[in-house]
Amino acid sequence: MLRNRVLILSPRYILLTLMVLATLACGLGLLLAPGAWPWLLPGLLLAGGLSALGFRDLFDPTHAILRSYPIAAHLRFLMEEIRPEMRQYFFEDEKHGTPFSRDKRAVVYQRAKGQLDKRPFGTQYEVYDEGHEWMHHSMAPRPVAQSAPRVTVGGPDCTQPYGASLFNISAMSFGSLSANAIRALNQGAKAGGFAHDTGEGGLSPYHAEAGGDLIWEIGSGYFSARDAQGRFDPDRFAKNAAAPQVRMVELKLSQGAKPGHGGVLPAAKVSAEIAATRGVPMGQDCISPSAHSAFATPVELLRFVAEMRRLSGGKPAGFKLCIGHRWEFLAICKAMLETGITPDFIVVDGTEGGTGAAPLEFMDHVGMPLREGLNFVHNALVGIGLRDRIRIGASGKIASAFDIARALALGADWCNSARGFMFALGCIQSLSCHTDRCPTGVATQDPTRSRALVVPDKAQRVAQFHAATLEALGELVAAAGLDHPGQFRPHHFYRRISAHEVQSFAQLFPELAPGELLRGTQDPRFREAWAMAQAHSFAPRARALEVAAD
Repeated sequence: MLRNRVLILSPRYILLTLMVLATLACGLGLLLAPGAWPWLLPGLLLAGGLSALGFRDLFDPTHAILRSYPIAAHLRFLMEEIRPEMRQYFFEDEKHGTPFSRDKRAVVYQRAKGQLDKRPFGTQYEVYDEGHEWMHHSMAPRPVAQSAPRVTVGGPDCTQPYGASLFNISAMSFGSLSANAIRALNQGAKAGGFAHDTGEGGLSPYHAEAGGDLIWEIGSGYFSARDAQGRFDPDRFAKNAAAPQVRMVELKLSQGAKPGHGGVLPAAKVSAEIAATRGVPMGQDCISPSAHSAFATPVELLRFVAEMRRLSGGKPAGFKLCIGHRWEFLAICKAMLETGITPDFIVVDGTEGGTGAAPLEFMDHVGMPLREGLNFVHNALVGIGLRDRIRIGASGKIASAFDIARALALGADWCNSARGFMFALGCIQSLSCHTDRCPTGVATQDPTRSRALVVPDKAQRVAQFHAATLEALGELVAAAGLDHPGQFRPHHFYRRISAHEVQSFAQLFPELAPGELLRGTQDPRFREAWAMAQAHSFAPRARALEVAAD
């Protein structure tokens, strides 16, 4: 009891004690000198308010620090609130900020605005540190191409092939991004002649306003292509896929930032617009399951892709995934060989890819990074002799021409970027995408925030960023002594693996010979996984036999 009586004298409670004394002093002063109220009343209100806050803190059942340090502990929460901004603006260096460095963000802003994007005085990287990467140049550089090259997407079963840019907008849904952000991205894509992936949130009216090329992504929720029970609706899919603006259809199997994880949009956030776009009822949670209901085996997956191609009128159809179990992708390869069905394209997403919100464990520790996943998919298709029929897209922290060139060398035919184009829209990497409090109006459904994004201005920036990045890619191609970005190979790129040793990407990512998987490979990356893969199940062969025995 004695300890409780002297709490008011403890240094931890001194601020509360002072506020109480100040409240009493101001109140007494008003009683004794009413004429001094213009000076004493503000003090009374301030001290009284802080005293009330302090007593609330003293009995707070959820925060121990507030109970121990009433009033003063709020300074800790204030410092936590501004910590990201303090780090970004005052303590972060040019090259090592995360997820994107200040220098990488700055070059996007400069190219988007049409400003000078050059740097003075020399690289700020320590080029002898482990992990440093560079491209080898030629002593006989070529002229820089005057036009940006494109890649034709569409295999032998595709009747409406698409000539895609080498750099496109990656999947971002309406719902994750604001209506104005979607408008600006599609207007920019229209102006720049490149593609805009809808994300799995469906085809919204904002995707259609400008008429820019769309890659329609279909996720496990089948938004804009579902029936009342949430199952895939072929008729609704065919109707939407027939739109001339939809140039390719893409089945999402997994996403780099949270592979194997579904999602829930709470009922409170399902607005009338989102409900109409996704084909879901208002007042109910909008669920994206972790797995698809339309297929369950590799063979069924390929038949579904073929059906998407047929229903869309012969447009390029493919799928997107982050590589996990290697035998599962090789099972799809075996299904291709057995059925003769091949997708027109495969988009490989890396675990470094972005998202509006993901569990920490999934974001940091689940899924294969882009370079390993991309090269694995490329080599697998080479190994089964089907690489020439299937185009490969790459996504995952791509924002510069060097990022694109490196991905092309590892097997990509084109690249997608999400956060790069968000920066072009004005994103400042505030890391508040999941809070609906985006300060720039990009990743929010709050109309008072999204109004800050002026569509015509940001659309121009999107187009300028795309054009300037491809121009920089052309300069890299010429410097390497090449005539086309598709000529980049692993031997053009090197990585320092210690202070005294470097290796080429050709050494780090060895390539399979055409048809090597069919003949039998000894490559440890493929040998065991190929033996485990089976066309009619995603389960490894040994486990499938055990289940059958049971």
